[in-house]
Amino acid sequence: MIDRRRFLQNAAIAAAATVSAPLSAARRSDDSGSGATYEPDTLPANPEDAARYRPPYKLGAGTTQLGNIFKITPDAQAEAMLEAQWQTGVRYFDTSPWYGLGLSERRLGHFLDDKNPDDYVLSTKVGRLLIPDASVDSVGNWKGDLNFDYRYDYTAAGVRRSVEDSLQRLGVPKIDIVYIHDLAPSNTDFDDWREQLQIAIDGAMPELTRMREEGMIKAWGMGVNDIEPAVAALDAADPDVILQATEYSLVKHEDALDRLFPRVREKNASVVIGAPYNAGFLAGVDRWHYGGEMPEGVMAKRDRLRAVAKAHDVDLRTAALQFTAAPDVVSATIPGARNAEQARENAASMRASIPAAFWDELKSEGLIAESAPTPS
Repeated sequence: MIDRRRFLQNAAIAAAATVSAPLSAARRSDDSGSGATYEPDTLPANPEDAARYRPPYKLGAGTTQLGNIFKITPDAQAEAMLEAQWQTGVRYFDTSPWYGLGLSERRLGHFLDDKNPDDYVLSTKVGRLLIPDASVDSVGNWKGDLNFDYRYDYTAAGVRRSVEDSLQRLGVPKIDIVYIHDLAPSNTDFDDWREQLQIAIDGAMPELTRMREEGMIKAWGMGVNDIEPAVAALDAADPDVILQATEYSLVKHEDALDRLFPRVREKNASVVIGAPYNAGFLAGVDRWHYGGEMPEGVMAKRDRLRAVAKAHDVDLRTAALQFTAAPDVVSATIPGARNAEQARENAASMRASIPAAFWDELKSEGLIAESAPTPS
């Protein structure tokens, strides 16, 4: 398969040859030597007349790596990654108290400290309250001396406190979007996730609606790895956006197309796609999502996707990212990045051109659903 860096370099050369005057003007040389700096409006944009709040642009940044997921990310590397996101035009950042038990929020807030709040979109999550505990080292996939434990709270008072706590950790004056986090059957902390869902329906959901009406936040929704709780929230309340992780990607998307997207459209809501590479699987990591058992057939499907990509001289990660942003119901896709190079590659992928014949072959080979939207 074509080397990712060579693919993106070729795509950038082709784009430069055909770029319009406004795009050329939006790009300028960066004195730091780390490459070009782009304005946000060079990224794919959302319609300004959407019925509900959407981030302005369709590329955002997930920040699990700021929370030391799987391994420790040094402070300097984390800061350089965020700086690269900003330089390449990314202005939507998603975080959570759960990511490193507060570490991701603290690091992101430090980076945003000197930025104009009107220049970025920020989302975080509720459902877990953090408890100081110096005895806590690593927790699950979060590595390092975390010094915090947690408890679940999907009540009205709990989510309001969580938002206030996040504002303090972040040190910023506003949060735009709040997601109810990990309230799902895949969360093995729960004996009965539906019991927690009912608590959220009675408490968190109406409280977040009140916070939206108060102007404290612009939008709220679910941030989950399963479709069932997202549909349940759409049925029971008035969410603006669903952050759906792991369920819409090149290797897994039929269920979202059939069950989630139609309900979201009915509510004039939108979807933000988390883990567009299936938490690294489509980038070549031999791990399924966040450490679960590898489903039967996905390794073979990835091999077939790679073969088609190679035949069309396409970078598979670029195709994976653009695929998740193609549906009109999707308001953003938010890949993570461990370092500055990955951040720049994600942004370059969104600006790259992929031949229509590549998508046609994926459909003719049955590798993606016939009804799946593809980039135009």
